[in-house]
Amino acid sequence: MEVSREWLGARATVLFTAVAAVLSVVTGVVAITTTASGPLAEFVPPVVRDTVGFTGTLTGFLLLTGVYALRGGYRAGWYMAVVLLPLTAAQGLLQSSPYSFPLVVLSLVGLVVTLLNYRRFDRDLDLTPTQLAALVAIVGAQAYGTVGTFALREDFPGVDNLVDAFWFTLVTASTVGYGDITPATPGAKLFAASVLVVSVASFAVALGVLLTPAIEARLTKVLGGMTDSQLDLLENHVLVLGYGDLTEPILEELLDDAIPFLVVTEDAEKVRHLGERGVDAFAADPSDDEPLHRAKISEARAVVVATNDDAQDALTILTARELNPDVRIVAAATNRENVEKLRRAGADSVISPATIGGHLLAESALGDDDTERIADELAGDGGDDRDDR
Repeated sequence: MEVSREWLGARATVLFTAVAAVLSVVTGVVAITTTASGPLAEFVPPVVRDTVGFTGTLTGFLLLTGVYALRGGYRAGWYMAVVLLPLTAAQGLLQSSPYSFPLVVLSLVGLVVTLLNYRRFDRDLDLTPTQLAALVAIVGAQAYGTVGTFALREDFPGVDNLVDAFWFTLVTASTVGYGDITPATPGAKLFAASVLVVSVASFAVALGVLLTPAIEARLTKVLGGMTDSQLDLLENHVLVLGYGDLTEPILEELLDDAIPFLVVTEDAEKVRHLGERGVDAFAADPSDDEPLHRAKISEARAVVVATNDDAQDALTILTARELNPDVRIVAAATNRENVEKLRRAGADSVISPATIGGHLLAESALGDDDTERIADELAGDGGDDRDDR
């Protein structure tokens, strides 16, 4: 069951869609620059193959936008993937190139995985009024330039239809200005100047408004935290609540076994250091409901509680058990007299490092030769070198 969840979960949806997007761009470029040599080459007209080469590249870039939305758990990204993945598969077939068949297969597999994970992508794309206004400004500026240029087409040599008008507006707004279309009268020049000012201003404002969340997310990652989109993709992971000297061996074991996990601790400085090491963590009180909801405790495979404070551990266990009655909870008791208390709080298993250490010391004092070896193994030092000597 764990294997199927890993390969058919939200991460798999993002992965398959991202790979299909990259392949769509690559195969589109290949189709444009090479001749058809696949089994369908004789059935696909050259003009169709060239067209799907260009559209395949464009579809790939659009699909990359969908990947970004999928990573955030947005339903809009799911819809984009469902629409574009079959399109990339069809374009791969029409490109009639041996290089495009991996695209067809991955697109279809990605489509199946995406459909299976419909419920995993349930976030609405809630744009702020400022972001909506920025998008409206871009569309409005393009519409203003296109309609106005077409209405004044007699003053714009080379503009014969709406496509020409849209092209002129786009190159004007981007400040590229290819020079294939130029205003021929003072009135047309004034209109072109207004298009330039309105379009450039709308693009500048929109880029600032729409890119700000991405920049903030990047800063959050640099400072050691996790974004909401990263937290939303957590599944079948281990929650490590608390961080200290006792926690470090736990993290090393999870890293060695390649088990996904998330650390929740109140110490923001430790979160930053963990982030620098590539360890997922965020700063919050692990005994509060809201951080555990964000950490997807409902999707966790296990919870490890080790805050180095037994009272805090007990409260954390109670909260975790209430939010997910079925999850396995393992706790570490700093004081051995609190072992039973933590069990009563809801922990499935409680380990007392002090008790274990005491037993090992006692056995070693009584001459048990295996004790030192066991201690070395628990500490991660191994015992082979000592035996060899």
